[in-house]
Amino acid sequence: MNVKNYRYDGSQELSLKKAPTSAKGLGLQRQEIEEKTRSNMEKIAKLQDKLYAQGQEGIVILLQAMDAAGKDSAIKHVMGAINPQGITVHSFKQPNSQELSHDYLWRAVRQLPARGSMAIFNRSYYEDVLIVRVHSLHKGYQMAQRCLDDPEFFQKRYRQIRHFEEYLYENSYRVVKVFLHVSKEEQKERFLERIERKEKNWKFSQSDVKERAYWEEYQKAYEKAINQTATPHSPWYVLPADNKWYTRYLLSQAVLETLKDIDPQYPAPPPEQEEQLQQCRKMLEEEC
Repeated sequence: MNVKNYRYDGSQELSLKKAPTSAKGLGLQRQEIEEKTRSNMEKIAKLQDKLYAQGQEGIVILLQAMDAAGKDSAIKHVMGAINPQGITVHSFKQPNSQELSHDYLWRAVRQLPARGSMAIFNRSYYEDVLIVRVHSLHKGYQMAQRCLDDPEFFQKRYRQIRHFEEYLYENSYRVVKVFLHVSKEEQKERFLERIERKEKNWKFSQSDVKERAYWEEYQKAYEKAINQTATPHSPWYVLPADNKWYTRYLLSQAVLETLKDIDPQYPAPPPEQEEQLQQCRKMLEEEC
């Protein structure tokens, strides 16, 4: 039940076929896990307040997953306790013409939080080694032909991402990368639910079913991307996503562990400010 069991930092190879997608067989009680999640959220809120006050480190929580894996609900339930002043959420959809005219990391850099704040990336620059790789979309990029014809195109992308995340770490940012690992069977059930329930019809797109035909290609792309970019400073968490209540708990654990490692503290006032505070206290207490 420890989130560290789902952590990949480059010291071991990930096999998605062997990685669990559910909490089945773990003997867990849903009510107990949900209570632990609420407890984690309270702890996260307190540490996040210190993080914001200290203003020394920023956190990016990056979520990647197959469609219907539960990214939106995970964001809603786990991050709901955080002060909205100190967190932003960015959804990275299909890049527009302006974004395509820049390098693929450009739009992510623009959304980095200030130090002391947190940002959630719903999808991210990893799309450039996932959907772009599966469908060879890079062939249509406005780039020099020498780059597009490079047989090491995606291998270089992995290197660039590793270096980018190392750069962020060296500039006081933590990147918490999460892959919500849903099974093909569970995805099917969630798609059917979106079709059958009127209030969920808006979530369904015909393209979801079309992309499902590339399931194996996506699994290989995710496995490759995770193995190529998992590092001690920017690890991946491959969380089982068939049981949302368990996924939310593990996500809360990953965020909480990151905050604990940072160990933010409220800044102590300088001596001259402490004297001013005492003077203000005296003035207030002496008011009629």
